[in-house]
Amino acid sequence: MKGPIISFLSILSFLSIILAETHTWYYTADWVEKNPDGSLINPDGIFPRPMIGFNDTWPLPTLRVKKGDRIQLYLTNGMNDRNTSLHFHGMFQPGSNQMDGPEMITQCPIPPGETFLYNFTVDQQVGSYWYHSHTSGQYGDGMRGVFIIEDDDFPYEYDEEVILTLNEHYHEFSDELKPKFLSRFNPTGAEPIPDNFLFNETRNNTWKVEPNKTYLLRIINTGRFVSQYLWMEDHDFTIVEIDGIYVEKNTTDLLYITVAQRYAVLITTKNETDKNYAFMNRVDIDMLDLIPDNLELNGTNHIIYNESLDKAEPYLIESIDDYFDDFWLKPLSKEKLLDDADYTITIDVQMDNLGDGVNYAFFNNVTYTMPKVPTLLTALSAGEHATNELVYGTNTNSFVLEKDEVIDIVMNNLDTGKHPFHLHGHVFQVIERHEAIDDDEDPVAYNASDHAEWPEYPMIRDTVYLQPQSYLVLRFKANNPGIWLFHCHIEWHLDQGLAIQLIEDPISMQNNETQQITDNHKQICEKVGVSVEGNAAGNSVNYLDLSGENIQHKRLPTGFTARGIVALVFSCIAGVLGLIAISIYGMQDINNVEERVARDLDVDLDEQYNEDGEISSNDIIRENSSTGNSSTQKH
Repeated sequence: MKGPIISFLSILSFLSIILAETHTWYYTADWVEKNPDGSLINPDGIFPRPMIGFNDTWPLPTLRVKKGDRIQLYLTNGMNDRNTSLHFHGMFQPGSNQMDGPEMITQCPIPPGETFLYNFTVDQQVGSYWYHSHTSGQYGDGMRGVFIIEDDDFPYEYDEEVILTLNEHYHEFSDELKPKFLSRFNPTGAEPIPDNFLFNETRNNTWKVEPNKTYLLRIINTGRFVSQYLWMEDHDFTIVEIDGIYVEKNTTDLLYITVAQRYAVLITTKNETDKNYAFMNRVDIDMLDLIPDNLELNGTNHIIYNESLDKAEPYLIESIDDYFDDFWLKPLSKEKLLDDADYTITIDVQMDNLGDGVNYAFFNNVTYTMPKVPTLLTALSAGEHATNELVYGTNTNSFVLEKDEVIDIVMNNLDTGKHPFHLHGHVFQVIERHEAIDDDEDPVAYNASDHAEWPEYPMIRDTVYLQPQSYLVLRFKANNPGIWLFHCHIEWHLDQGLAIQLIEDPISMQNNETQQITDNHKQICEKVGVSVEGNAAGNSVNYLDLSGENIQHKRLPTGFTARGIVALVFSCIAGVLGLIAISIYGMQDINNVEERVARDLDVDLDEQYNEDGEISSNDIIRENSSTGNSSTQKH
């Protein structure tokens, strides 16, 4: 029987190649000031500002493909003062690691005026994805779009597909926000507060529906910071997909979606058209350090059954604490818990200040610091040294994984904030997530000998949130050779350095022809002045010599330094001398004190003396009050 089965599978594979389509797109990324009708770009309707778009248009287009299709996207950097890049969020990129997008990790950044070809095949993935710049600040300034992989064998019935994006919006540009954020004048690391929250790149949106119809709503949080809650008036969400993974149906009336997460839900409309309904979105206020009085926390959008009727009023709920916990979603594939881990990476999440006074983010006391050569190019050029974590730098938090190992990532959160973590090149099983721990209690770390029972069919996705002062255990199989970034998808935290690099089976990458960098990639590196070989320090002669590598700032010294002690001593001496001077001066008699005070207050002594020959203090105060100052003046 093996022969016929193999032949049949070969025929199916051959047919899929024949039927696959090649999508070729040419896009230039640049600032867009106006809509096609000539009006100014104004996402929240309050403050017009340019956004980064493609081909003089914003928002970016929704890209649609099918599994097996080939992508050829030519991205030209039309911005004249900055580099750029592009990441297809959630794509595995098997054999095409250089197309993953993070600059100085898998590719050289694209300099102004240059074009990079993103050329890869969509393997067996389907579902809801998105694409965005992986250059700091740019997707928050608008360089973000939806990427859908259609499935002819979608497992659930529906009538029509609809896309919904969520994000926050700033009136200031990232170039203005980032220096203020990463500043010694922001020692607590308080993230910039958004000016608004968008619903399909606008506010107060309307969704025209038809009665008795089932919609597949693809919800994608393309934001850079906050999680959002979603609920509808008298309608439910039936979850059928998360992050490109089909799940068993689960119905809820309240969703919680972190940045970078995706949900596909079924919504069945009512038979009647006698009323319109509210569709609400609300920011997770626990993630905001302060809440300005004018910040609108609840967004009211509208499900329109009948355009002749009034729109719905805001539909507020008593509590948002009972949102759906994605941990209990089961994959439709019934993929069981992977075998015990071959290698466990334990990382502690912490935020702290370094010697420059700036608040940084750390994994195991290391804040990610960009290497001088993209990590992928180091892995391809390092030969036998590619399995040595040292060549990738001491400040990149790099871990080398062997082929087909089962990997556990254990995360202990020492921070009081929530963090959505994303893994490039893989999905992972979420096998344990501890509840949040209050700020006034000590953090709870994972204990391998005392933990909750793990599910038989764990939830699978590529972005998951870590609770405050709590822990999380993720599991995946290292079956996709490449350099894969694992990072917090709050972009402010990535800017602070909250990332690690997974160097997966680097020797097989060296031996795989499709992993070798393209001529176009080499040209981009040359144009931007980055070497295509060498270790993290740019040394291609001795890969174990990291002299001159980029490193994090020195830590704040513990205790007093010599300069601090000297400053403290002199401050104390100055304080003591000041007290002595005040004491001596205060005990001295001052001649003609009345005349001096009267002169300072411009008082006529001849008129102000009383019958005893003494000046009246009440008269002095009254005289001074007429000039608007009821206290004696100090000279």
